[in-house]
Amino acid sequence: MTFYSATQPGLTALFRVLDTLSPVSTHVSALVGIIGGIALGVLVIWLLVVLIRKLKANVPSDGTSEFAPRSNSDQIRNELQSDHTTTFDSGALLCSICENLDFYKIFLDGIPETEEIPLDSLSSILKKSYQCNFCRLISFHVRRTWMLDKFPDFDLSGIQCRLLSMSCGCLRGPFYPPPKFRCFRLHVNMEGLRDFWEKYPTSRATAGSLSIYLMQEDAFKFGRPTDLHSRRVKNTVDIDLVKKWIKLCQENHGDECHDVWRMGDGEDKNLPEYVRLVDVVSMALVPAPSGCRYMALSYVWGAVSTEYRTTTDNIAGRSTPGGLNMTTFPETITDSILFARQLGLRYLWIDALCIIQDSLQDKITQIQSMDLVYGHSYLTIMAAGGASARDPLPGCRPRTRTLKQHIEVVQGLHLCVGPPRLQETLALSVWNTRCWTYQESALSRRRLYFTEQQVYFECRGDVFCEDIVAESKGHQLSTNFLRNSRGEYFPQGDPFGSYMWAVKECTRRNLTVESDLVDALTGVMNALAIGFRLGDPARVFHCGMILTDLHCALLWQHDPHTPRTRRSLPDGVGLPLPSWAWAAWRGPVDYTSAHRYIGIVNGSGDPSVVETLVDSWYIVDHSGATVQLDVRRVSRIVSNPMTEEEKSAYSPPSGILDSMELILDVHRPLVPGTLIFRTTSSHFNIAIRGSQENGESSACLHHGLFDILSTSSPPIWVGTAVLPLDPPPPSSLEFIVLSRTSMLRVYDEQILAKYHECVFYAMAISQHEGLMQRVGLGIIHEVSWNASRPKPKVVFLR
Repeated sequence: MTFYSATQPGLTALFRVLDTLSPVSTHVSALVGIIGGIALGVLVIWLLVVLIRKLKANVPSDGTSEFAPRSNSDQIRNELQSDHTTTFDSGALLCSICENLDFYKIFLDGIPETEEIPLDSLSSILKKSYQCNFCRLISFHVRRTWMLDKFPDFDLSGIQCRLLSMSCGCLRGPFYPPPKFRCFRLHVNMEGLRDFWEKYPTSRATAGSLSIYLMQEDAFKFGRPTDLHSRRVKNTVDIDLVKKWIKLCQENHGDECHDVWRMGDGEDKNLPEYVRLVDVVSMALVPAPSGCRYMALSYVWGAVSTEYRTTTDNIAGRSTPGGLNMTTFPETITDSILFARQLGLRYLWIDALCIIQDSLQDKITQIQSMDLVYGHSYLTIMAAGGASARDPLPGCRPRTRTLKQHIEVVQGLHLCVGPPRLQETLALSVWNTRCWTYQESALSRRRLYFTEQQVYFECRGDVFCEDIVAESKGHQLSTNFLRNSRGEYFPQGDPFGSYMWAVKECTRRNLTVESDLVDALTGVMNALAIGFRLGDPARVFHCGMILTDLHCALLWQHDPHTPRTRRSLPDGVGLPLPSWAWAAWRGPVDYTSAHRYIGIVNGSGDPSVVETLVDSWYIVDHSGATVQLDVRRVSRIVSNPMTEEEKSAYSPPSGILDSMELILDVHRPLVPGTLIFRTTSSHFNIAIRGSQENGESSACLHHGLFDILSTSSPPIWVGTAVLPLDPPPPSSLEFIVLSRTSMLRVYDEQILAKYHECVFYAMAISQHEGLMQRVGLGIIHEVSWNASRPKPKVVFLR
């Protein structure tokens, strides 16, 4: 039987041949047709699967979104400035420079810094960001961190961009991992930024390094684990991820993150009974239970109604179950309570709730325990994303944070410019400008920073964040680039180094009540005294000054850009702080090396004392009694053989002071804070340096460099001092010797002999009725000091 009809002779002949085929051939043909049909069906199904997977990839499950390329530049510009995670997907959208780069090979092998690849000028990259995926990544970072909308007229064409790659580290072992575990991130260097920084110095503090990361979903393309690759940030904080960070810290960091301030095994590690906590289950204030696990909150109060705070009127009601009404609390506090519940923690410490705000005695008692409150805390939340207590904890609830993660597909690879690293984020926060928050961060073992873009976890052993896969058990030799972006690390290796850092940090921050400065550092001071076994904190510190290292503590300097102005005190509150204490003065304070005496704006290094030249120190304590201080001494190691100048070295007065020498006037008792010691004093002339030597125009500076001159004729340049410019000091000042150091280029080296450690730290003072006040600090050559015929003197410094 034939199933085809044919009208042409050729086709008729063909069908006749087919009709003569055996039945077996017919069955084979049928089988081939069936197999072909099945293959066609499989192909169709496979194409449908690919299409569906592609559509799913364009709508990720974590709330991020992908967009097709836009031809409308205004629409792209809006997306660059949008507040959600964005992914542009098109491998074809590359400029002529970027399309010639082999990004796969770059991420596979890296680019050493010596072989940087030139890209283009920054202005050209910004223009091409609407048509090139890779240029758009750079543009997104620059627009976000440089705040270019504030500097529309600056010419960026002189800034050239160059590409290299940097190692992200390795979580699995040695410093030099095999290629399988080696992860790279791209880094864009920019040349020619000096003019931009000089014109807009505030932008320098906020413009971080430009790094571009490979997303974790592409790690398999290089045969690597997802370690240290970027991951997508969700709309809300992943509680399970936070719990994982805490667990990794608990199980792998040992004493480093477990012990509180180097306390011995026999010391009580419980909170004092007078410390109150919020019970987030019963919603009441309760005395801290013994050995309880609790969370602490660090935040900015801001201009918020005081109704939510605990007072003597509501403390009784708040101490009963249900006494804390969350509807009256600002959002930072309500979110903290919710977050504690999510973590499974029952207790929470919040200063506004746990301290009776209108009780001076309760405030004093609680402030003295801040080292314990934050040191014992299981976890401290840093509300670094808000400007006041009214602001929510970003990411604690939906729609409370704006994500800043931008993803592009370049040559088939998902590349990302993520949120700023921790240091860069904190530099932009109001939280980081407040003085009280410094010690709250420094004293805490585990810190969880809530910022506008993501959450960062920091402990003494590691740093984690939502956008980087960095979770590991912390192999002893593992490396992780996030650890370079630590927000805070305290204490440092020695007590005075830790103290200097704390003073620098706190004096640069703001206080609503400026007389709170010493109180805001009390927890840090207690921790230093306990951690380094210095003794009773009340005897180790006075007016913020560390007395055990007084010879170094006296070497503080005003920030040269800050006027010399006394810090005000509330009406009716005691005496002003002594002039020798940095806390008596407004503005930032530096502890810098002697290089400050070469250039007034030089602020690097630490002061170095090679010999103490004061034998005994005394202070009038808060009760009015004069007590001797236990100040650490530093002895000089003299070279052998000695030079002629060293043989005639300065010999400081020694011995303790008798009771009569400790009295200035029997009819006028000395006030607390008066420092008493014996040294030598001498007068020298001074002359201000020119503006060029001082480094900046006098309009920008309130302290400057002065030449210290001998009183001989002709005068000799014998040293250098840093003194206030307004009001200008007199032409002659009295100096008193404190200690010995080593420095060149601070005196006339053609006239005065140069030898090892030949200069003194000397304090410039003014005198009134026998009491002296600090005016400034200087360095004077030893030979010139001896030649000035200094006189021994008992100094009463106030």
